[in-house]
Amino acid sequence: MSPGQLFLQGDAVTQGVALLLLAMSVACWVAILWKAWLLRRAGGDTARAIAAFWQSPDLIVAGQRLPAFDREGLVQPLVEATRLADTGLLDAVGPPEVRLTRQLREALTGIQARLRQGQVLLATVGSTAPFVGLLGTVWGIYRALIGMADAGQVSIDRIAGPVGESLVMTAAGLAVALPAVLAYNVYGRIIASQEAALEGFARDLRDLHAGRVVSTD
Repeated sequence: MSPGQLFLQGDAVTQGVALLLLAMSVACWVAILWKAWLLRRAGGDTARAIAAFWQSPDLIVAGQRLPAFDREGLVQPLVEATRLADTGLLDAVGPPEVRLTRQLREALTGIQARLRQGQVLLATVGSTAPFVGLLGTVWGIYRALIGMADAGQVSIDRIAGPVGESLVMTAAGLAVALPAVLAYNVYGRIIASQEAALEGFARDLRDLHAGRVVSTD
């Protein structure tokens, strides 16, 4: 019996569990493919953009060169955060070093949030999909037992369908969860590497501008 036939002969609970697993799988693979594209571009762009910045003769030229290398906009927000403007608000109050640190921290937080987009979805699918499949498994076994009780005797015809549904649900839950868990772990390491590079660049920018302030004074 094919999975499609099992789905059609299942009750509302079985079909609902199957549709939920299908939705989780689609969302998971969309996130996996999108993040693979994003992190692949970001990895190369970040290294090239940082190298182009430090190989520029001055900050003006560096700012002009960055857009060509930083397609995902992960480095430019840090450079823009070093421009201290007098906004007349509380964020413009305090020593330049403190304001610079605060603005770099805020820019870095926004960049990290972009890099981590989709990680919560992958973690949620990876941790909950097996239990959703288990729900379908338990329900299938329950239906098989009810069928046996109604028949008053053990009949292969009555228990084959529900037991088959339960086995398919178990396998489907694992099939949905495994790619999500693997992608979460792999992307987590890549994101951590990217964040370390960006945090190092932010510290270098702070030291660079702090040195300029001291030399100006």
